[in-house]
Amino acid sequence: MKSKYIPYKYTVLTAEDSLEQAKSFYEHINKRRSVRHFSSKAVAEEVIDKLILTASSAPSGAHKQPWTFCAISNPELKSKIRIAAEEEEYKNYHGRMGEEWVKDLELLETDWKKPFLENAPWLIVVFKKVHDLSQGKKKKNYYVNESVGIASGFLISAIHNAGLVTLTHTPSPMNFLEKILERPSNERAFLLLPVGYPETAVKVPDLARKKLSEVSKFYK
Repeated sequence: MKSKYIPYKYTVLTAEDSLEQAKSFYEHINKRRSVRHFSSKAVAEEVIDKLILTASSAPSGAHKQPWTFCAISNPELKSKIRIAAEEEEYKNYHGRMGEEWVKDLELLETDWKKPFLENAPWLIVVFKKVHDLSQGKKKKNYYVNESVGIASGFLISAIHNAGLVTLTHTPSPMNFLEKILERPSNERAFLLLPVGYPETAVKVPDLARKKLSEVSKFYK
């Protein structure tokens, strides 16, 4: 079955405007930082709606869109998630991760305690669909990790663009999220993002990102 094709609508930019937009977006997104201290200030559900729709506009293998974004503001559920996450993180920091990993985290001053899971007004849990279910039958999804990873990148960028902050949290293992949120058997937790406004006068580590020459190779 052939797809229906429609005209692609886009804005034609001059070379100068293209460069200016690229520079402007880089300068904006380069201000993004991972934040662990959240204000209790509310974030409207309509904002979360648009963030998720932005994430769901990402490309995916065979256009299967193998993701579910669970948005949680319920305090009781957030508390359950924090308790379960801290149980796993305690084990991680006390043996699972190993000395080198723990040492590498010292500059971030993190530990197994994760209060942001309750303090942030929203948690967005990204689930990947390892396959689809249709009338009880499995249907293949393709490039699931790649597709969901790209969508998560869209989501993080959208959060920053909305003037909010987040943190990529991946307590391992993460199957407690599937149980707490009662997700179907074909979904696996991929990423947990607390979303909200930063706490007043919040500070972040003074880190430098790698230079262009360190992260790229041009073949001319």
